[in-house]
Parts: sequence; structure tokens; C-alpha cells
Amino acid sequence: MRKKKKVNNTPDEPVVLDIKDDEIWTYQVEGLAAPHIKKSYKHYTLKKIIFTLVIIVAVSISCYFSVRTVQKETFEYSNITGETYQLTKFSNNGYITELDIDKVMSVSLDENNHNPETNFKFSKDETKTVTSIREYAFNCDEKLKVINIGAEVTEIESKAFYSCWALECIYVDENNPNYCDIDGVLYNKDKTEVICYPINHDEYLCEKYGFTQYDESGNWAELTVEDPEFEQYKKDVLTYVVPSTVTEIDELAFNYAYLADVYFPEGLKTIETLAFFKSTRLENVYTYKTDDVYEDTHFSSQEPLGEVYLSLPDGLEYIGSDAFSYNQAMSYIYIPSSVTYIGHHAFWDTVYKDGGELRGITAINVAADEAAFKDKVELGDQWCPEYDYMLFKKKVDINYSAQRAELT
Repeated sequence: MRKKKKVNNTPDEPVVLDIKDDEIWTYQVEGLAAPHIKKSYKHYTLKKIIFTLVIIVAVSISCYFSVRTVQKETFEYSNITGETYQLTKFSNNGYITELDIDKVMSVSLDENNHNPETNFKFSKDETKTVTSIREYAFNCDEKLKVINIGAEVTEIESKAFYSCWALECIYVDENNPNYCDIDGVLYNKDKTEVICYPINHDEYLCEKYGFTQYDESGNWAELTVEDPEFEQYKKDVLTYVVPSTVTEIDELAFNYAYLADVYFPEGLKTIETLAFFKSTRLENVYTYKTDDVYEDTHFSSQEPLGEVYLSLPDGLEYIGSDAFSYNQAMSYIYIPSSVTYIGHHAFWDTVYKDGGELRGITAINVAADEAAFKDKVELGDQWCPEYDYMLFKKKVDINYSAQRAELT
């Protein structure tokens, strides 16, 4: 290949412009317009007006299409078949607090109303039915409080309501064949699975039982142990009884739930991945044993629950990854001999040091002996809590062949 010859465009002699100092700002280079120094532009006012109008129109068009984009993307759907659709994404405009999921919807704005809290309305296409809700459809929503699920929604994917921080209740049409709710908590129809305990359900319970109160700044304030009504508040708001029909706690079902005490039925078989992830208020896990069907999730006392004992239920088989991670308010855990699987980080960061002393889950109590436990149970990485020990991490002790603690 022939190389191109490099052309040297540098002049042999430096170019010097002989311009007087008092003429330097008015000097005109050949081929360019003369500088307008101390001279008025032709039609300057008219050009300025035209330029300003162009900017205003451009900004207006930009805002219009931005609003149109927001409207268009409030709901996103994908067609499943014929006239059935899946809700794939909901993007809150910042003021939607209650939503129906039954038909394909769009949002329109009232041009005569400039209040963003009230200037929108929903429009439903009655010919297009929503039958499915995709995972992460409501990802990290911070405003939505109530979701109403229609009769024809037959599929709700795991993590559909992931990290909906303001969500208080999920209600289901009583004619829905696949799902139901118990006082705003989502279950499958036959109540064998807890699907979603809304993260902010405690605020709904506070209003229901009359414990709502606010501080001087108008922010919601929780009752403290010094309050004379605290014990009743703990029963009505911070305690939850899982129905006796339930055999599975679904993935993320109680993540971030603000609960102090939870009662499991002895028939529970599975606690899925992240089921109680960062439920940092959780102190006690109890199990109750009854021969009757019990579906009253409101706790009044232990008496109607039959036999009650501390910690995980006999018959439990599966504890998913991160099932109880970061729950440092817990201080006792007992693993029955029926368990065959414990996922990675199942009890991660549930122990910590306070003033040089260990707090939280300082030991794991296991019903089986060491040989049987290690032979029978499939264990994920770092399933056992660890704490800082000098320059190293040390696992908490595992008490094999342990007896379950007695109720006090």
C-alpha cells in the first residue's frame, strides 16, 4: 500500500498582521462579516422578538410532550391473548393513592385544572381485561396506599408489589377464583399461602383500632412502652396470627413488615426466600397448634389458639435464603428436626454487639443432634449469624439436641 505523502501546511515565514492598535477591534478579515463594534444590528428588535418566541414555543412543545409521555407511561401493558392483558408497569404521578386493577386504563389531564393533585382522571377500556400482574409492576412506589384487584386477575407474579412503602391494603374482589384477602392482606384463594402483607399495613391497623397519633410536626408517631395503651396497641397493631390453613409464607411476604410478634400454625411447611427480610421490629416467633380452622388474623390472646410454643413450628421443612436476615430485635430461634433446608444468609445480621455484649440471636437452638443435623439439612452459605470477634468473624454457637424454651 502506498503511503500518502505528509503535507506541511506550516508557512515558512511567520504571518504578521500590520494592524494599528486603535483599529484592532474593527479589523475585517477577508471573507468574513465586519465586526459590529459600536454599531447597531439591522432589525435587532425584530430578531430579538422572533428569537424569544422560538424559545417559548420550543419550551412549550417540550413540556407538552413531557406531560404526554408521563400520561402514556403511567400504565404499561402487554397483550397476552385476544382481549386479555398483563399490567407490566405502573408509574405513579405522585398523587395516586388508590388503584383498581381490572381493566386496561389510561390517565388524562384536565387542562382547566392546574392542581396536580386533582387534575387527572382514569379512563377504563371495558373491552380489555387485565388478568395478570408482572413482577416489579409496582416497584418502589411511595404514594399508593390501596390496591383493588378485580375478579378476573388470575396471576400475580412474585415481587409484583416490591417495596411499595406506603401500601396499606390489598383488597380482592370476592368473585376472584385465585386470590382473596383477609382484612387487606393478600392470600391465594384457599388461604394456603400468604402472598403479601403490605409494608405499611400497621398504619391502617392504627386507624382501624384508634391508635393513630401525630407529633408536633404533623408526622405519624408510634406509641411507646411508657404509654398506658401500649400493650393493647401491641396486640391490635404489632401482632399477627397466620391462619391455620397456611402451609407456605411466600417470597417477600412480610418483608419490612412492622410487626413485633407473629404466630405460625403448626401445619406451616415453607418459609420462602426473603419472607421476613428486614422486619426489624420482629421480636418473637410463636407457633400454635389447633384442630380447628382458625382464620382470625387479629390477636386477642393466646387462649383461642390452643397449644402455643415458642419459635418455628414442628413440621416446618424449608427456610429460604435471607428469610429472617437483619432482624436484630429477635433474641431466640429454635429449629425443629423436621427442617431439611436452610438457605444462605437465612439469619444473617441478627446478632450484634452493644457495649461489648452480644445482642439479638446469640445462639441457634436445634432439635436434632449434630450428626443428624449436618447429614439431613442442606445448608446455604453463611446461614448462621456471625459477629465481630477481634479481627475475625465468628459464628454464634449452635446448641444441638436443644430443648425448646418454655413460654414465660
